[in-house]
Amino acid sequence: MKILNYLLYLVALLILSFIIFLGYFTITQFKPEEKKTLIRNESSNPIKADTLKLLIWNIGYAGLDDDMSFFYDGGEKVRTTEKKTKSNLQSVINKIRDMNDLDLIMLQEVDKNSRRSYFINEADSLQKYFPGYTSAFAYNYKVKFVPVPLNNPLGRVEGGLMTFSKTPPLSSVRYSFPGNFPWPKNLFMLDRCFLTSVYQLEGGKKLYVINTHNSAYDDGELKEKQMNYLKNFITALYKKGHFIIVGGDWNQLPPKHKGEYDSVKKMIAEDFLPADWKWVYDPNTPTNRNLSKPYHEGIETSIIDFFLLSPNLKKHQCNTIDMDFQFSDHQPVFLKVLK
Repeated sequence: MKILNYLLYLVALLILSFIIFLGYFTITQFKPEEKKTLIRNESSNPIKADTLKLLIWNIGYAGLDDDMSFFYDGGEKVRTTEKKTKSNLQSVINKIRDMNDLDLIMLQEVDKNSRRSYFINEADSLQKYFPGYTSAFAYNYKVKFVPVPLNNPLGRVEGGLMTFSKTPPLSSVRYSFPGNFPWPKNLFMLDRCFLTSVYQLEGGKKLYVINTHNSAYDDGELKEKQMNYLKNFITALYKKGHFIIVGGDWNQLPPKHKGEYDSVKKMIAEDFLPADWKWVYDPNTPTNRNLSKPYHEGIETSIIDFFLLSPNLKKHQCNTIDMDFQFSDHQPVFLKVLK
């Protein structure tokens, strides 16, 4: 009888501990507002150049290099070594620095204070190496403790989107995407957003540059909500005569594109936007790889990092920089656009 009582007490204690655990994370959950201004300038010099050079890159918090197999994708590891994390971050910085004269750099999965990246403030490190640029950072993952996998939890995560620009913006604003996973899963998942930077153009119009990172690991419902929100946002701007560039990690394929392994990804519908909007990407080079095992030729890859241009802009050049996924599970994409 005593053993049974002890077992009942133990079960009750475990249930109570679990309730307290969920209650604490529910109360302390990161709850970003729908619109948060990060930078506000009353005036700024207009962008005069007819050609703009942009780079997008999901840097995978410098922890998802070619040796990694990530548990969330069916792999074995939670994080790489601290030495590799530091080396990957420096390699990312060096590669961007080698690309002289970029007007805008749009990064995803930049960590500030995360166990997965050994609490290295990657945002500060990047800013140090690009002192001539104005930067804006928007959180899209801020969780005090991610409890999976149980034998080696991911732990604290603080990361997000970061945009660097040579010309200071009039404003940089974080917009929350609608929707999330149901409770309690949403306590430990990303709060997706896009980061909009606004620049003055000659003639009174404005250029809106949008850094996006859409949902992964969902059944498509969240992506649909996010894409409809984004569509309404950008089409309203275009109706006012403004210029729009959207770029980042969409976690889905551009319209009409199908590669060898791309059947595993959702595709954006061909009629999602009017035909004069331009989906811009390099069809010959993958931008993302599967993380179920370390990288080698033949592993599943796809194109999920690309640009979208409003009809009043023209693509001059777009190419994915093939790095064999050495430093991240994504590859950088370069765009030269004409106003």
